[in-house]
Amino acid sequence: MIKALFFDFNGVIIDDEMIQMNAYKKVLKEHAIDLTKEMYFSALGMDDRTFVKSMFDRVNKSAEASLVEEILNAKTKLHRTMIEDELPLCPGVLTFLKAASRDFSIGLVSMADAVEIEYVFERAHLGPLFSVLVMAGEVSACKPAPDCYRRGLEKLNEKRQSERLLPLTASECLAIEDSPPGIESARAVGMRTLGITNTVSEDALRAVGADVVTKSLADWTTDAVRLVFT
Repeated sequence: MIKALFFDFNGVIIDDEMIQMNAYKKVLKEHAIDLTKEMYFSALGMDDRTFVKSMFDRVNKSAEASLVEEILNAKTKLHRTMIEDELPLCPGVLTFLKAASRDFSIGLVSMADAVEIEYVFERAHLGPLFSVLVMAGEVSACKPAPDCYRRGLEKLNEKRQSERLLPLTASECLAIEDSPPGIESARAVGMRTLGITNTVSEDALRAVGADVVTKSLADWTTDAVRLVFT
């Protein structure tokens, strides 16, 4: 029985993968890197620092830590401007999160930087809904490595222990992801997986073993989670 839900951030809570790509495209252009859709989507699951370094590697350039931070700051500033007027939350996610937080423990497992997550959480008032957060920098390996989901489960069980509750196993957790690396990461820990086609195709999510694939969380209720993931 599912007792905890873990959510990815970009593409699951906020529908901004294309916004992220376009922000990076503009910033990297200033460094003579022409970011393509293929380049961006090949790096899904990476944290921002790993992504920037990988893009420089692809064009046989080096990026010192200070330059990486300069690029990330510029991208974050541009991204924030692009979502300032309207926060592009994924369809149905807010309603689903509020309902799910009453019936399950809720966690976030994302390779996004804390500054971007915290901005969205503050604007959408999401913080109180989540029991644990795992963000970029908390683990050394990006998705599809299992480290981030393993850390999410560890943090949740540490919280449960402090509340004198029994720990959960990975099989009692459902990961909600929009990318193949995210699905692979959660599956490697032993979690069930729900893929959302906000970012890639149904076939791409099923190819890496997503248990169930859906178009939108707007089509889901907590009862549906219990029924499907028995």
